[in-house]
Amino acid sequence: MTDEEVFFEVKGTLGLITLNRPKALNALTLSMVREIHPQLKKWENDSSVKNILIKAEGEKAFCAGGDIRALHDWGKNNDEEAVGFYREEYILNQYIKRYPKPYISLVNGIVMGGGVGLSVHGSHRIAGENYSFAMPETGIGLFPDVGGSFFLPRLSFEAGTYLALTGNRIKAADAIFLGTATNFIKSENFSNLINDLSKEENDPKNIIEKYSVEPGESEFREISQFCNKIFSADTVEKIIENLIEENSDLSKKILSIIEQKSPTSLKVALKSLRLGKNISFEECMQMEFRMVNKVMNDHDFYEGVRALIIDKDNNPSWKPSNISEVEENFVDKFFSSLDDDLKFN
Repeated sequence: MTDEEVFFEVKGTLGLITLNRPKALNALTLSMVREIHPQLKKWENDSSVKNILIKAEGEKAFCAGGDIRALHDWGKNNDEEAVGFYREEYILNQYIKRYPKPYISLVNGIVMGGGVGLSVHGSHRIAGENYSFAMPETGIGLFPDVGGSFFLPRLSFEAGTYLALTGNRIKAADAIFLGTATNFIKSENFSNLINDLSKEENDPKNIIEKYSVEPGESEFREISQFCNKIFSADTVEKIIENLIEENSDLSKKILSIIEQKSPTSLKVALKSLRLGKNISFEECMQMEFRMVNKVMNDHDFYEGVRALIIDKDNNPSWKPSNISEVEENFVDKFFSSLDDDLKFN
């Protein structure tokens, strides 16, 4: 096995991308972004490559997100690579979203943040039995990015708002129910699937369907009406009020989770979802790039990473510390245009 962070191979008519940082849960680095994007461009222009498939080494994770520690350190040192990473990552996300050939992801294990950006925008999103999706960014002073402002508000039952504000995980059956995954295939069949895709030059849909099975009952389905009722509000304050009024074991549990998140991130995230619902994917990515520029100059991201990743005391000191103290004009600044706004090729 190669020691490269990501490696590429052509198997028949299949272009194969393999994330190869299993000990780091395949966390996405800037160098990986810089390798994946040009390879996809090369395959786009190669008529012998009919389909693209992205998978990962290791059994624990497809990709647990971006390399947050590196982003923290770059930002602390005012290194331009802090926002540079996001610029290149978001451009890659947009390229995957608009990719002209079938783009298939095999996701078995943890998929969060940057890993979602590599998979959820593709044409075929396959979940294995250990699929575990989350967008936990509000817990580190960030917000669900990599196109989260586009796809999350388009999920049914206000599931996207629930996932964004709580950071809670969903499993394979939930992913099929909500559409973050298109197919459920047991991981024991992944190698056979890859072999078949490499031999066929036709639409991969039939091959994927051949191995697809029912994932079982969705746990989210059971709380879908609850989420629709609670999270349809347009302010974090009203969502919290809804949870308090509900006064059930579930609402109390969710409230306790939300209360641990960065108040600023909660408000910024919710606004991005409400705005993102009515704009294009490219506009969402541009909005997120504006937001992340502000995040990298704000207190909460560095405090969140310190508390959850560096010191691991799980006791962040947010500023402001309460939802009521987060003023709307402060939130609005996260959405202000930049001198160097994100542009796509």
